[in-house]
Amino acid sequence: MSVFLIATLDTKGTEAAFVRDRLVELGVSVKVVDTGCIGEPAFAGDVTRQQVFAAAGTSLDELVRKNDRGDAVTSAANGAAKIIADAYSSDQLNGVIAIGGSAGTTIGTSAMRTLPIGVPKLMVSTLASGQVRQYVGDKDILMLNSVVDIAGINRISRAILSQAAAAMAGMVQHRLPESSSDHPLIAATMFGVTTPCVQHARKILEQAGFEVLIFHATGNGGQAMESLIAEGLIAGVLDITTTELADELVGGILSAGPDRLTAAAKNGIPQVLSVGATDMVNFGPPETIPKKFKHRKFYKHNPTVTLMRTTAEENAQIGAIIGRNVAASIGPAVIMLPLQGVSAIDKDGEPFNDLESRDALFDAIRANRGTSQLVELENHINDPDFALAAANRLVDLIKNQN
Repeated sequence: MSVFLIATLDTKGTEAAFVRDRLVELGVSVKVVDTGCIGEPAFAGDVTRQQVFAAAGTSLDELVRKNDRGDAVTSAANGAAKIIADAYSSDQLNGVIAIGGSAGTTIGTSAMRTLPIGVPKLMVSTLASGQVRQYVGDKDILMLNSVVDIAGINRISRAILSQAAAAMAGMVQHRLPESSSDHPLIAATMFGVTTPCVQHARKILEQAGFEVLIFHATGNGGQAMESLIAEGLIAGVLDITTTELADELVGGILSAGPDRLTAAAKNGIPQVLSVGATDMVNFGPPETIPKKFKHRKFYKHNPTVTLMRTTAEENAQIGAIIGRNVAASIGPAVIMLPLQGVSAIDKDGEPFNDLESRDALFDAIRANRGTSQLVELENHINDPDFALAAANRLVDLIKNQN
């Protein structure tokens, strides 16, 4: 197997050759994928640009004729993604490294996102010091800041590219061996305001023989969980904290996208769901909050996170989304409602305590859940009894399915 090195060999050929040679020196087999389009490549790639664009359903000649940079980048990204996915499925690939600026980062990470978690992925990018969620997505992509532009070999780029090659060599040569003692995986969702519930439930699930993966419900966490469920790695889901639905609906900064709460339903994975932190939408510092929300109720969680209380109308919409998604499940699913509050700041004496909004949320779930099971408990979500009931119910669902 080989490490696949993705680069535009017309603009990054010298740098790609440097990384290739360093990897070879470190004992790593390398296949270079040329994703360039207009200029002449500095050297011939092991996978040519003609092959890349053919994999994207177009041709190099066609893209040269059109002379549209955006179209060329999109086609290169699609073609590289297809080539990388095919190489992995045929056991030819054990890692991917890419170098580039904005176009190279788009191309390289598009290919990396086709690979499962655990396959080494390293992107040397001029954009790595900024917001990288659009590139990383829900995968374990290592972003390395190039510091200087990737334009020639100098004392800075030489050090950075050497580090990149060494990191990739280390990842592929020192893989974690498969364990025969791994327990079935449970995916759970947690937020700071639902931590007591999830931590208590985790202990119960571990005592029952499961390994628990906790995903922080910050958008990227929910996406990662949905991806792992879809890949068939998860035996059951304890989706206590569905707050990302609020951000997706209202426009907060921690949305997990429109596919949140769908993978378990589509794949028949046993799931126990609740409504943790659906009382809030997440924003950054106060000055970043859209002006249209200026009359809403806010809570300063910390200097960089401001929480906004969801309204009764919004809670009704969130409840309908939860109910409909669970109703569509082809496997066992239970919704559990903590009638005394859905987060640490939604209960008597706390700033987001709002009975009307909670009732709107619960009523919408009741109206839209179809024939799925509904359990209502006179507990707050962080009460130990609620965590115990949720964990035990999930264990029962998994055992009964098997």
